[in-house]
Amino acid sequence: MEDIVRAAKQIPGNVPIATRFRGFLSVSGRTFDIVAKDIAQGRLVITVIGK
Repeated sequence: MEDIVRAAKQIPGNVPIATRFRGFLSVSGRTFDIVAKDIAQGRLVITVIGK
């Protein structure tokens, strides 16, 4: 969970529509992608795609 929150916070700027961001690295060394968008309450992570 911490890896996902850290990855979402690394995305700069505003994300008005759901967008896939690739190539995040977890503490264990696994690569993952996230689909996120900004909403009024903050950044919403829609899904996590692991490799």
